[in-house]
Amino acid sequence: MNLVELSHFNQARTLMRDKNIVWLYLFLLATLVDIYFILEQNEALRSYSKPVILAALLGYFYFISAPIAKTILAKTILAALFFSWLGDILLLWSELFIYGLGAFLMAHVCYIIGFRLAQEPEGRPDSWHFIRLFTYNLPIYLVAGWIFYFIYPNLGGLKIPVIAYLLVIIGMVTTARARFKKTNPASFWQVFIGALLFLCSDGILAMARFYSDFPEAGILIMGTYASAQLLLVMGIRSYLVGPK
Repeated sequence: MNLVELSHFNQARTLMRDKNIVWLYLFLLATLVDIYFILEQNEALRSYSKPVILAALLGYFYFISAPIAKTILAKTILAALFFSWLGDILLLWSELFIYGLGAFLMAHVCYIIGFRLAQEPEGRPDSWHFIRLFTYNLPIYLVAGWIFYFIYPNLGGLKIPVIAYLLVIIGMVTTARARFKKTNPASFWQVFIGALLFLCSDGILAMARFYSDFPEAGILIMGTYASAQLLLVMGIRSYLVGPK
């Protein structure tokens, strides 16, 4: 890292510690209001509350990352949040599901790039590298395969898009897991747990839409989704701030 980049990261550390917390309060308020509308089964009002959730989180990250705005890391995380926000809006209408799926696919691609950037460079892999990776990631593959097993018969013409999306979100979760010992512990755990919650949220959504819906699905989907997005952003923040 050159002196200019180091200066920018030091500015970012100062900016991230206590400022712009109002965006997080807005995020929390919008999430709680949206969950209330889910409980009330008021889908019309959710068109106002749901877009605010990611808009607030995007605003928070935009301002705390201002000193490093020109870096690829900042741009990819902002892009991931933007595509997530777009996906949230598109999924408000069931007939736009495929477009919402595409928006979230792009969000996961951006997160994958961001996670790779927010870690120490990898050393040269040894002959056991890929075997270890497969073993460590096996539980993630099994969960994704279990979900796909149940929803596959009802996918119809969405089989290829859903398979593509499933592969990308698996890539996002495994990329988050691969950051173990390549960043500070706070950043690793926040990002990894956030990625797992994202997989859980999408899994519940898929099961409710393509297998069997249940009354608590909406709350579980939004609860895990909002928590996932917050943890991913705070995990990147922890990487930039570094260990205290």
